[in-house]
Amino acid sequence: MIKHRGFPSRLPGTDYHFTIRRENKKGATPLVARERYADRRPADRRADAAFVEALWLCFGEEPFARGNLDAGRLSWLLGREVVTLDDPFDPEDYEALLQLDVARARASFPEAFDGSGVWEGSA
Repeated sequence: MIKHRGFPSRLPGTDYHFTIRRENKKGATPLVARERYADRRPADRRADAAFVEALWLCFGEEPFARGNLDAGRLSWLLGREVVTLDDPFDPEDYEALLQLDVARARASFPEAFDGSGVWEGSA
């Protein structure tokens, strides 16, 4: 499992995790595109924006391996702001290639791109 050094482990001051510590010996938790509803809590939306910002700062428009990124947090973005590059896509593969869809991410989370530091200043 690839460990993304420099990627924030969680949203400061919260229990919203962005990475996992170790590989699950039974296999990776499958990535499943989750529906985001308009009535989500503000803290959940802030965590999504901070995760998108961290993806942007760490990877930009370049493809990246799923690695140690949290499956739950990725699943909230999968199929919209984060797209799969492997064909066929294996949702349980730590080596699966993903990419940030910058245009959709900017439209969904403009605060992640305005330079205000969503995840750095959230403590």
